[in-house]
Amino acid sequence: MKSNRTKNMMLCALFVALIAVGAFIRIPVPVVPFTLQYLFTMLAGLLLGGKRGFIAVCIYIFLGLIGLPIFASGGGIGYVFQPSFGYIIGFAVGAFVTGVIANKSDKPGYKRLLAANFIGLGIVYLLGMIYYYLISIFYLGTPIGLWPLFLYCFILAVPGDILLCIAGAILGKRLIPLIKTERI
Repeated sequence: MKSNRTKNMMLCALFVALIAVGAFIRIPVPVVPFTLQYLFTMLAGLLLGGKRGFIAVCIYIFLGLIGLPIFASGGGIGYVFQPSFGYIIGFAVGAFVTGVIANKSDKPGYKRLLAANFIGLGIVYLLGMIYYYLISIFYLGTPIGLWPLFLYCFILAVPGDILLCIAGAILGKRLIPLIKTERI
């Protein structure tokens, strides 16, 4: 029992570190470069389960908000006023939902893993876009129209994340059995 708790704490800490590192691994693509943060938040949900994945992402958020420069553009409490902070909130909720859906089965197949990943991705983008829209209006004082919001905050950004969902399902299919059989 105690070794299981230790293992869970170590895996949560590992994913906090991976998410932080993922913020700085930028893959340059035209228009909107993307990071590997979503891959690691998704894998936290898949491999740790909804609750522990959520906790790992929340610890990452807490560390960033207290000032560690682990977000893509720094850190500190003022980061909540960044239009992109909604995506970070979405990472936590998305990890929870992804983990819950994926782990309803002891041996989830690719379909379940892909569905979990895409639903989690939808949550990340929904929360991110809503937050961006509200911050633009109420804090920045520069409202953004719905079409530009959809174009810049979804259409141009989502192709790379779709590939990450596929990669996450492949990795999840291979790693979930290892974690469940105590081989990690």
